[in-house]
Amino acid sequence: MKGFTVFWRGWSIARRLFVANLLFVVLLTAGFAAYMVSDAGSRTYEQTRQRMLAVATAIADSPAVIAAAQKPDPTTTLQPYAESVMRDAHVDFITIMDPSGVRWTHPNPAEIGKPYVGSIVQAQAGNTYFETTAGTLGPSVRVIVPIKNSAGTVQGMIAAGVTVSNVQVLVASRLPAVLGLAAALLLAGSLAAWALGRYLKRVTFGWGPAELGQLFAYYESVLHSVREGLVLVDTHGTMVLYNDHATLLLGIKPPPPGENPVSPSGSGTLEPGAATAAQPRLDTLGLPDSLRELLQSGRSATDEVHVAGDRLLVVSQRPAWTPGSNAPAGTVATLRDHTELTALAGSLSSTQTLVEAQRSQTHEHANRLHAIISLIELGRPREALDFATAEHGENLRLGGDFVEALDEPFLAALLLGKLAQADEHGVRLELTASGTLPPQTMDTRELVTLLGNLVDNAIDAAAGHGEDPTVWVDLLVADGELTITVADNGPGLPTTDLDVLGRIGTTGKTSAAPGGRGYGVALMRRATAALGGTISGENDGGAVMTAVVPLAPSTEAGRKP
Repeated sequence: MKGFTVFWRGWSIARRLFVANLLFVVLLTAGFAAYMVSDAGSRTYEQTRQRMLAVATAIADSPAVIAAAQKPDPTTTLQPYAESVMRDAHVDFITIMDPSGVRWTHPNPAEIGKPYVGSIVQAQAGNTYFETTAGTLGPSVRVIVPIKNSAGTVQGMIAAGVTVSNVQVLVASRLPAVLGLAAALLLAGSLAAWALGRYLKRVTFGWGPAELGQLFAYYESVLHSVREGLVLVDTHGTMVLYNDHATLLLGIKPPPPGENPVSPSGSGTLEPGAATAAQPRLDTLGLPDSLRELLQSGRSATDEVHVAGDRLLVVSQRPAWTPGSNAPAGTVATLRDHTELTALAGSLSSTQTLVEAQRSQTHEHANRLHAIISLIELGRPREALDFATAEHGENLRLGGDFVEALDEPFLAALLLGKLAQADEHGVRLELTASGTLPPQTMDTRELVTLLGNLVDNAIDAAAGHGEDPTVWVDLLVADGELTITVADNGPGLPTTDLDVLGRIGTTGKTSAAPGGRGYGVALMRRATAALGGTISGENDGGAVMTAVVPLAPSTEAGRKP
């Protein structure tokens, strides 16, 4: 028994169900066959009784038989008659007897005149009686019918019957049909069990219950413990599976008690495209357009950057294939939260922008200082003084304009540094500003990240393009908003869809580092989202990027008119 248990445990679910179904079908077929055989026997015996009743009743109602029963020697008339009826009706015996049971006829003439073997009390009382009993010819199925005259008096009795052996032959003649039907049922049931076993083997990959249970335990543990969001979407746009971290990243409400988004048994079987609280449709979740389009499209993606609220998500997606199928069953997407990493990258980008601007200024000032020193060494101090005074005045004018207009020294320092950086690239940078930006109005770090990346991208696009590469930067404070417009006369944007432009690999840069290929747009979008604003792009003789950032309500009252 222990060996059988071990052997049984080694079987897959498909094999177990096949054997169980086969045994069930065999037992069911055996029971059905036994019932059919029993029913066939019962029906045969009943049909035999009714046939004997018809023969005996016809003889008893015959006027010739009634008249012969009243003669002194009935045997002379009735014996040939009985033998003729036996031959015509295929009856084994017909015995006609007097009211006391003495035989007038018998298939064996030697038995004539002897008492009838069997019960005659019911017939003597004028009733018909059926019995299966042993007589001179062996066990037989018989009926005893009284012979009555016109007054109803019993003049004699008739017993007609068929031996049991002949009845068994009739029963046996029905067995092939019964057994054939049973065999057909067994074959059909076996084929159904085999087909079910094949199907279960395909869908369970030949694994047993213990293996599947262990796999499910591992599967649920991984889903709950992994620090990335995992989302499975079917071909109808329904999230059939997602883990705890995905609910956090996508802002999905937790499912009601009793419904587990990572447990297939928690939500039951769904029709294609159906949705429950635990398995919602994508278009009901309020996801960003770019992320919803990616999850619904079913296309493959690798490390695409998408903004979801104040989070920056890096999404990879692959189709989910069912073994043996040529069409995907849906898609599997992983979501990684790069918000904090990108914030650090933004801080680094801001610092690098300021450092680069200062480096450019330092480099330019060093060149100008060498020119001044050379003029002094050549004995031309007046020209050196005029050169130094003109440069200092220009810097003071630009710095004063921005400081007075924006009242934001970081932006002024950034843009002054960008002037030198643009000059190094052979790009003319034109700066304009209007309105007043009160101090502490918004996060300076995010603002520097936004403006620095906008200007850097514009300089990179305009450099080397055309005869007069130019970048225009305009800052406007009005109606409680800061509008930043950066334009260039470069080749323009490959697409004005920032969702597509922000994907890694679609920009013109070659680096995948923060601030490089794809991350520049991502950083700008994240910084804009952090400031509560919007950003858009268009092509008008080059790229035109516009960011609109609202001012904090508490500072609007303090703005200069």
